Amino acid sequence: MRAFTCPVCRQLIFFENNSCLSCGTGLGFVPDRAEMVALRRDGAGLIELGTGAPLKRCANHDVAACNWLVPGVASDGPALCRSCALTRTRPADRDVEGLAAFAKAEAAKRRLVFQLAEIGLPIVSRDEDPERGLAFDLLSSRSAPVTTGHDAGLITLDLAESDDAYREKTRQYLGEPYRTLLGHFRHEVGHYYWMVLVEDADHLEPFRALFGDERADYKQAIDRHYDKGAPADWAARCVSEYATMHPWEDWAETFAHTLHIRDTLQTAASFGLLVAGPLDERTGRRNPSLASIPLPDEPESEGFDSVIADWLPLTYALNAVNRSMGRDDLYPFVLAPAVIDKLTYVHGRIQETTGHASVPPPATMVLPGEAVGA
Repeated sequence: MRAFTCPVCRQLIFFENNSCLSCGTGLGFVPDRAEMVALRRDGAGLIELGTGAPLKRCANHDVAACNWLVPGVASDGPALCRSCALTRTRPADRDVEGLAAFAKAEAAKRRLVFQLAEIGLPIVSRDEDPERGLAFDLLSSRSAPVTTGHDAGLITLDLAESDDAYREKTRQYLGEPYRTLLGHFRHEVGHYYWMVLVEDADHLEPFRALFGDERADYKQAIDRHYDKGAPADWAARCVSEYATMHPWEDWAETFAHTLHIRDTLQTAASFGLLVAGPLDERTGRRNPSLASIPLPDEPESEGFDSVIADWLPLTYALNAVNRSMGRDDLYPFVLAPAVIDKLTYVHGRIQETTGHASVPPPATMVLPGEAVGA
């Protein structure tokens, strides 16, 4: 995620802010420009400071705390933003608990949609393609069972995953190292992009060479996985135990992991965060083999090896910080060579489709010489 600042006072603001906590200016996100803008009231409506463009809040501003904006004036009537419009089904207005969970889910989904758009991946809605377009059913399982999953572009999410206690209990029960709302969205949308980046792109044979044959019976794979669990050597081949279930799940887990890496590296670069290597107290020198200095002028032609060269040292440092706070590792994964090969493939399919750089560089960057020893 890029770092955002208030257009008026330049104070750091967060992606979810509706106003600046420093100067009180009203704020909103314009998805078409991927910018946070300053707002002021003009009669019953809003206009953007500086341009005078009429804008209005997403119709989910109150129900889901959405801070995204749509063009137009209030008298035009309510309209959903680009992210909220992808949601096909949500809890009823009378379902207070369901709506609270829905607001958390939508916040995670906005981060997902922002990242997909910034990468340049196509987002084709259900309105544009009724059979395979992207849509979300965000459902509460308090009244009826809900199965989180994907079906031809339609992503269903059990809103119980918005509850921290439920999600942590499920994570421990399934023996997972990581389970978040954003992670769920990234995994499920990975199934959608398998259709786009592999199936529709006629890239099945290279996919099968790495992940296996997706034509294997999915129901049998599910039964086998939950009956016998993952193979003992799963970590040598897959990013998670769940990825061993079926080639589709291996792709989705790997795709989600690629988004994790890209987003975290972009955040680190945007804040000028780099790892110069741990300091050896005996010599007073840093270990260059564990250094990570992401460069702002990284050429688009560089492959995933440069991403990994930045990523691994950063995770070592972040895990050490977490342990200093008495917490579990922030990044509880080990990337075996076979897993890196799969990540490289996903990265390549994204690059070939979008033509974008591996990790979009920030507008300004703290140079290595300025930061070492700070």
